[in-house]
Amino acid sequence: MTTKVSVAYGTTNGSTAQIAEAVAEVLCKEGLTAEALPAGSVDRVESYDAVVVGGGLYAGRWHKDARRFLRRHRRELAGRPLWLFSSGPLDPSAGERDIPPVAGLKRAMIRLDANGHVTFGGCLEEGAKGWVARMIIKNGKAGDYRDFARIEDWSRAVAHELVTTA
Repeated sequence: MTTKVSVAYGTTNGSTAQIAEAVAEVLCKEGLTAEALPAGSVDRVESYDAVVVGGGLYAGRWHKDARRFLRRHRRELAGRPLWLFSSGPLDPSAGERDIPPVAGLKRAMIRLDANGHVTFGGCLEEGAKGWVARMIIKNGKAGDYRDFARIEDWSRAVAHELVTTA
């Protein structure tokens, strides 16, 4: 039986969606069935054997769609393997050290008994939505700090854990 994985994400400008799509692609290459979907569009998680949820970080908070996803599906998530990821630092720090989840996400991880969390670098480029994003870009602090090799390694580790515990 193939393990079916939902990779739900909350994003404002699309970079977290690209990370989620990369995660789903690696899971599929590792023999699982996975699909990346916006967190707000996932109505039910009962048909999935495992769930990965990602959210962009904005002003020290996880993306609202990702937070709402965890609240909306908390009962179903509590009985499934669950991994979480954040994206956001606009500097190389996510690749240099482990960045723990923000406080609200850490509480959710404990409540839901999540298998793990990782923070990946973020991406903010010209044309981004939001006043704060535009100010960051204007001040020259934008850029793409996502490390897709690291994202792939983490995704393979998630796949390995799912395959070996299935």
